[in-house]
Amino acid sequence: MMQATLCLSELDQSPPASTLESMQPFVNAIVKPELSKHQDRDVKLLVATCICEITWITAPEAPYSDDVLKDIFRLIVGTFSGLKDTSGPSFGRRVVILETLAKYRSCVVMLDLECDDLVTKMFSTFFSVASLHY
Repeated sequence: MMQATLCLSELDQSPPASTLESMQPFVNAIVKPELSKHQDRDVKLLVATCICEITWITAPEAPYSDDVLKDIFRLIVGTFSGLKDTSGPSFGRRVVILETLAKYRSCVVMLDLECDDLVTKMFSTFFSVASLHY
């Protein structure tokens, strides 16, 4: 999973069709419940990281259906509680996910998908994390 994250991070946005086609099995596999709902928080974090890379690579086209996107946003928002551990080994990865969401205005997509409760949870998490440090 770590190797996949590194490979994805080296791709440019809007790669050739042949690259997108070769990625398709991974794009489909990474959103399987066995991975996105894995017990291990680090696995979930790597899955979220890969998905953020995939959505950046394929933008402006969404590589997933609306229902899958909702599950993805649940996974991603779930990773933000780990931002409270600023000295932890996965803090940087969580920040990259947050930066990606901000950069591509994913909150707007979340609202378009009527994930209002998830947006509320996300901001509650941010306020909770911020209040721990400030």
